[in-house]
Amino acid sequence: MREGERTTRQRIADRLREQALTASALAREFDVEAGTALTHVDHIARSLDESDEQLLVAPPTCEDCGFDGFDDLLNRPSRCPECKSEAVEEPAFRIE
Repeated sequence: MREGERTTRQRIADRLREQALTASALAREFDVEAGTALTHVDHIARSLDESDEQLLVAPPTCEDCGFDGFDDLLNRPSRCPECKSEAVEEPAFRIE
């Protein structure tokens, strides 16, 4: 299948096989909103359930205190529950 015939979701999955990317990075690269990129990632994760691949998630991490025990691994939290810092790195996704 040629590149122009592949869906955005297929192209995102291909990129995640190459390297770990955040929702913001995917949004910039594929010219979609970050929320739309997360929706694509969620769909990709579900479609991988029937394959030998899996979606790996590097959790969001507080840049100030290092906390990484967030409940929702897909979304970027607005603040750290431990130190209340707003310096929280986005989760990164990769397919292996």
